[in-house]
Amino acid sequence: MSWRYPLSTLAVPEEDVQAVVACLEEGWLTMGPRTQAFEAALAAELGAEHVACVSSGTSALHLSCIAAGLGPGDEVIVPSMASVAAASAIRCCGADPVLCDVLSPTSPTLDSNDVAQRITSRTKAVIASHFCGYGADVDALGALCEERGLLLIEDATQAIEATVGATGAKAGTVGAIGCLSFSSSSPESQLCVGEGGAVLTADADMDARVRSLRSHAMTSGTWDRHRGYSQTYDVIDVGFNFRLDEPRAALGLSRLPRLAGEIEERRRVVGAYRERLGGLAGVELPWSEEDVDRASHFAFALLAESRERRDGVRAALAEAGVQTTWHPAIHRFTDYADAHPEGSLPRTEETAARHLCLPLSPSMDEDDVQAVCAELERALES
Repeated sequence: MSWRYPLSTLAVPEEDVQAVVACLEEGWLTMGPRTQAFEAALAAELGAEHVACVSSGTSALHLSCIAAGLGPGDEVIVPSMASVAAASAIRCCGADPVLCDVLSPTSPTLDSNDVAQRITSRTKAVIASHFCGYGADVDALGALCEERGLLLIEDATQAIEATVGATGAKAGTVGAIGCLSFSSSSPESQLCVGEGGAVLTADADMDARVRSLRSHAMTSGTWDRHRGYSQTYDVIDVGFNFRLDEPRAALGLSRLPRLAGEIEERRRVVGAYRERLGGLAGVELPWSEEDVDRASHFAFALLAESRERRDGVRAALAEAGVQTTWHPAIHRFTDYADAHPEGSLPRTEETAARHLCLPLSPSMDEDDVQAVCAELERALES
């Protein structure tokens, strides 16, 4: 379908094209010098001590769980209002996800009080997901993890460049280990390169383990052997093919200098939406103005009055050519029906029932925002 107003648009200027073409022309396409340069640029941009690029945000979460030492018999608390990749990564390590509630539909990030109630003798870590580009309460969650001897893992796959906590650190740099995504399968992603991700940590041992396991746990990589730094290699663990290729690293290097400016443009669009829709009957805006200033705006979300109302509005907007989406709760997926404690997660369920995302792109202008809002108002009246 051709949308008048797609959920997001991805601009690929000529400088991005030429960056990838130069990589292709040089002929080294697997993990090599551009990947190393992209890692260094990300570390400088985000204030991270170690950055290891990998093939996806999902692989970043998977390797983070392994680097954190998670395995069979362990439990990891994770919000149900998050990407399913976070829960899947836990299961891929043989550990069990314990799905947790959010603070409220207007603040849909992990509730530290609910986390505290779900900690058992098997709990080893907590995954804090920064939902839609808005930071979870890493201060409360970090204090709880420190008190109970748990690791805090940050799922920042939707929140690159967001600031979190009292210090205003970048998302992914506060916990023991953090994860980013550069996937274009989510059109809202702030730094799209097709597929890709990164693991951030201040722990040298964790970083070394991630770097080893992303490439079959080989003691040297093909780039090292190509340059004559090593003539052979050993395999010291069961690893994976989770490498980032050079063309995607080249694209990331080209796009990264524009990232902060594009997030400012996203914030401008969000501000225009909030000004137009604030007080509109039939919808509620999540998060505060302070939250908006700190977020990196993966998506623009609002809350309808009910699931039925939300679904009716979505249908009317689709008829008008406005693409929308919404985020389901993990514990309502068939394969996760038994992955949460007895009883529901009421605030998560209410959030999922009412949640609706409107188009958001850095390229949207005032006329685009006003047109989408006008269609929303008509849909609410119908």
